[in-house]
Amino acid sequence: MTHSERHRSHRVGWLRAAVLGANDGIVSTASLIIGFAAADAGIDNILLAGVAGLVAGAMSMAAGEYVSVSSQADTENADIALEKKSLKENYESEVAELAGIYQSRGLEPQFAQQVAEQMMAHDALGAHVRDDIGISGSGNARPVQAALYSAATFTVGAAFPLLVSWLAPESKLIPIVSVLSLLFLTALGAIAARIGGAAVAAGAWRVTLWGGFAMAMTAGVGWLFDIAI
Repeated sequence: MTHSERHRSHRVGWLRAAVLGANDGIVSTASLIIGFAAADAGIDNILLAGVAGLVAGAMSMAAGEYVSVSSQADTENADIALEKKSLKENYESEVAELAGIYQSRGLEPQFAQQVAEQMMAHDALGAHVRDDIGISGSGNARPVQAALYSAATFTVGAAFPLLVSWLAPESKLIPIVSVLSLLFLTALGAIAARIGGAAVAAGAWRVTLWGGFAMAMTAGVGWLFDIAI
């Protein structure tokens, strides 16, 4: 008999960027639309604000993800370079260090030493990058991938409330955009949880809760100033 397990940790990088982008697209654009509507802005100004928010948000997400993930990649590369230098200059110490790691995980000292020596003989740098630094192949920072996923999903997420505001009657704009945006967020949370193998209800609830809070706060700002633009 064979036994197979379906792991999902390799999805963490792109899934985080995609969910962040879509969530931010829905929340920020819906909040912007609701805030302008609450301030009695005309529909043309509301739509203009929504489109401007979509474009600016998508570019901001792409730039922010690229810069932040690039910083992570720089740190990882610096650590890898340090390991390369240490392996070249202090090979025996690196073997002992790796053996100590395996021993701390439950192996007997002699066996841990044997495993470390064999791992080092096979791929010394790979063994230290994985077991000493903690960088796995599936978790490597990918700045371009993160930027593209965030920008694309932000655009898709922002398009939903923007389309709703374009189609909805102006007199009922706020409740329609609010309700449908919350439904979009619920669906997003459920889908993200499903892809990541987490509890669907919990994933949907936390995304909807924080999205609703953000929209309520923005609406409050609009009603507070009540300025016709």
